[in-house]
Amino acid sequence: MKINNMSKSLLIDHTPFQAAKLTLVEGKGAKAGLTTLIGKLQEAEQKNGNGRVYPREVLEREVQKYAEGPIKTRTALGELDHPEASVVNLANTSHVITEVWWNGNDLMGKLELLPTPSGNIAKALVLSGIPLGISSRGMGSVKQLGETVEVQDDFELLCWDLVSVPSTPQAYMQLAESKQFASIKDYSKVNELITEIICSQTGVCPLC
Repeated sequence: MKINNMSKSLLIDHTPFQAAKLTLVEGKGAKAGLTTLIGKLQEAEQKNGNGRVYPREVLEREVQKYAEGPIKTRTALGELDHPEASVVNLANTSHVITEVWWNGNDLMGKLELLPTPSGNIAKALVLSGIPLGISSRGMGSVKQLGETVEVQDDFELLCWDLVSVPSTPQAYMQLAESKQFASIKDYSKVNELITEIICSQTGVCPLC
């Protein structure tokens, strides 16, 4: 049974993005310097860090729609950190989801970091070994079932954002370093890279 749309609210859930692979594509053309991440996006039939459970049939339906819509048209965009909003802010876009598939109840995905200000910051963090999480955004209602909260059939998937803290403590993205680049371990170098990106993109350099 469909739930009345009036009862829908914004549902945001953090998930540890356990990266299976990190690649940096070098060379000429549109794909030059492309950073690709592959890992777990979400999980069905399991209580997450926010106490919510996504039924497999509901999440599977929305993922199929997402694959046939935004992913197919290359509009499956996400942000670096996420606002309390039901639309993606293009000015803060950091990545695009290019593939999704199931591994049991684990929803796996592949994303590309974009050469935008937020995408460049995410790339600098990733290449510096800084852990990132993934966060889903959707609209829907929930139902309390004992100690868990079940997401209902009216759920609509909006996007996945990159975030600093996943819902599961100590569960962060682990990177497999590519031979094509050297990982930067110095945290001061991270600040230097981010400052350089902000200066070049906005013309305003923050004071450190």
